[in-house]
Amino acid sequence: MGKIAVITGASRGIGAETARLLARDGCRLVLGCHKNKELAEALCQELAASGAEAVAYSGDIADPEAAAGLIECAVKTYGGLDILINNAGISEIKLFTDTTPEDWRRMFSVNMDGIYNTCRAAVPLMVRQHSGSIVNVSSIWGVTGASCEVAYSASKAAVIGFTKALAKELGPSFIRVNCVAPGAVETEMNAHLTEEDRKLLEEEIPLGRLGTAREAAEAIAFLAGERASYVTGQVLGPNGGIVI
Repeated sequence: MGKIAVITGASRGIGAETARLLARDGCRLVLGCHKNKELAEALCQELAASGAEAVAYSGDIADPEAAAGLIECAVKTYGGLDILINNAGISEIKLFTDTTPEDWRRMFSVNMDGIYNTCRAAVPLMVRQHSGSIVNVSSIWGVTGASCEVAYSASKAAVIGFTKALAKELGPSFIRVNCVAPGAVETEMNAHLTEEDRKLLEEEIPLGRLGTAREAAEAIAFLAGERASYVTGQVLGPNGGIVI
């Protein structure tokens, strides 16, 4: 039987492409979503048509009970958990001086607390079985910081620190923990870019274009799988060379 994988933020974009790749590799999937269950269920049907097994789970991972329910869904449906992909996240472009305590708290509650919540539920299972792979999705701005995105950058930097520390702690239990920090990718999160802003951004990228959701997902799938069996605590940056 294939590996059992949970993916948060799986209804669209990078999460959906990751689901397609893991399904291709034979994984049985739980697709986590919050507000887009119809999209997640449609993706389940798409994957089923290709012979894959997938179920959708709706809940806000910022809520510890919902996050625990997501992991429990994998256990009840397939009997365990091998791979956890923490992809769900939110962003907001706003001056720091306009960022309210509520803005700050919500950013961290999803982007960082959500990862804590899912890992808190999943890690005991992986420790007991002495195996597992966790991939957390950060951002290029978690590496370098972005003007007018202080809350987002800070939350994504926290993801990197969390990943490295947890990798050290779980290594003796043969559990790998890694991070992907994509650059500018063609997703709804970047749909706000004007054509002028897009061209200026592309000029800064050595490869001369934005990345695709599939390219970011390929990095996630690599770290999740056995091809990266000796890789842990690392940050892989599919960013077109904008940060080297």
